[in-house]
Amino acid sequence: MRGMGSLRRSVMCGDLRSKDISKEVVVMGWVQRSRNLGSLIFTDVRDLKGIVQVVFNEENKNLFESAEELKNEYVVAVKGIVRERSSKNEELPTGEIEILASELQILDVANTPPIYIKDDDNVKEEARLKYRYLDLRKPRMQNILMQRSKLMHIIRNFYYEHGFHEFETPILGKSTPEGARDYLVPSRIHPGEFYALPQSPQIYKQLLMVAGMDRYFQIAKCFRDEDLRQNRQPEFTQVDVEMSFVDVDDVISIHEQLFKQLFKEMVNVDIELPIMRMKFDDAMENYGVDKPDLRFGMELKTLNDLFRDSEFNVFQSTIKDGGRIRAINVPGGDEHISKKGMKKLESFVKDFKAKGLIHLRYDDEKSSSIDKFITEEEKDRVFEFMGSKKGDIVLIVCDTFKITCAALGNLRNKLAADMGLLKKGDYKLLWIVDFPLFEYDEESGRYVAEHHPFTSPRFEDEDKMLTEPDKCYAKAYDIVINGEEMGGGSIRINNSDLQDKMFKAIGFTEEEAQKQFGFMIEALSYGTPPHGGLALGLDRMVQLFTDTPNIRDVIAFPKTQSATCMMTDAPSTVSDAQLDEVHLDVRKTESNEEN
Repeated sequence: MRGMGSLRRSVMCGDLRSKDISKEVVVMGWVQRSRNLGSLIFTDVRDLKGIVQVVFNEENKNLFESAEELKNEYVVAVKGIVRERSSKNEELPTGEIEILASELQILDVANTPPIYIKDDDNVKEEARLKYRYLDLRKPRMQNILMQRSKLMHIIRNFYYEHGFHEFETPILGKSTPEGARDYLVPSRIHPGEFYALPQSPQIYKQLLMVAGMDRYFQIAKCFRDEDLRQNRQPEFTQVDVEMSFVDVDDVISIHEQLFKQLFKEMVNVDIELPIMRMKFDDAMENYGVDKPDLRFGMELKTLNDLFRDSEFNVFQSTIKDGGRIRAINVPGGDEHISKKGMKKLESFVKDFKAKGLIHLRYDDEKSSSIDKFITEEEKDRVFEFMGSKKGDIVLIVCDTFKITCAALGNLRNKLAADMGLLKKGDYKLLWIVDFPLFEYDEESGRYVAEHHPFTSPRFEDEDKMLTEPDKCYAKAYDIVINGEEMGGGSIRINNSDLQDKMFKAIGFTEEEAQKQFGFMIEALSYGTPPHGGLALGLDRMVQLFTDTPNIRDVIAFPKTQSATCMMTDAPSTVSDAQLDEVHLDVRKTESNEEN
């Protein structure tokens, strides 16, 4: 039998319970396993909702013979009576019942799968991604995608209930400088010209506000051609939002209501409102990163005042050069960090351009890695200032403020993970506000927009944009949950004069601004409401609510670390005829010659 057959499904496998005893049902799904005990065959049938045990009795000879053919991953339809199991399985939701089969239809046969269809298969990720359609049959993977669907449903309903409208924005757009590299699409009709896939719908959603749409949202696909890591993908999903006639508090307030609902419905956690706010400068000063994890302590502290009279050359030169001596206290670190482990930590901070890592152990001797250069009194002052207790370790980095932030901020997160300080089910939320409006780019020797060039400065900083750009702050905000940036946004510039000033501040000539953003500049000249918005990373939110560390596990068909699809072999070469159609010549390299 192939195709649907004569039976029609009446219930999902995983929905059956003891209340269904004596009912005649039809289930359909995949054979998880089948056990022939001679006079009885026990077959576990699996669908999206779960597994149910089906029993075939030898008294029905034809049915029994058909059941003997069953192998793993065969697709079947089974009709039968639900009855109580004599040997119950408490680990299964359906473990109190089974189906005594009266009819079996084999809807399709299956080859032996190259990977096991079970959660604990320990198969390499390469094989999982190559056979993704089989990997997605696993209960854990199906549950993640069902939770993703649930999350999107809650989000959509929330915005509809709060007066938002869902609009789509173009996928084929204009290449504009937004920080990451664009994915480019050659035009067949316009030789030598290209579309760009959107890094975000930023410009379009602002134009929707100019158009008077008032409140917009979209669950949008975005694309960035950048180096990948554990929580990045070249194509990702963004919950994109924009609102008219609002300021910072309005955008934050409505999204706090969204987060409260999400946490309650997704993980049954009540979060307190309002969510804590922290200024960017305070985050960098105390945690070294602009997305601090508040589930543990180990705040950064500056020791310059303690060592102004120190004879240690490293301390003297750091202070003289305007640098920082900064430290974290690691509770219980003396037991946790061995001498060998300390060497690894020294190597770790060097990855962030730190020259080294000094340590002071609060042991019986109060030892340190600089005993030749530091007095006992200085050690005691450090331990007192850092709030250290016996068994703690103080770790010190001496360098510029930026390098000490990067080294100690990331070291702090690493130690928390290594020492088991991150507890499952513990959620800490905060808003980071008052970001710098500009960032100095060493390579180009000029200031660039910290976020994007449409971000509004604080009112009190507008007059400093061309004279003191390093002292300007933006009406920008990020939502941070457990040390991960879940989203960010800003209030936008809504008049042409201020937008012109912004372009001048980041070094755009009038001609360059017109070439890149002329349509946007013109739109702002026709009456633009104050507006602002937020973009939330849907994939990262799914990771959070399903406790999934790898972003590839929360996307149905993800790309690898090298931005390839192992299942379809994308990207791939195309024919010369296709290249001719879009007016392209491909430069030959060793890699594509081999292909």
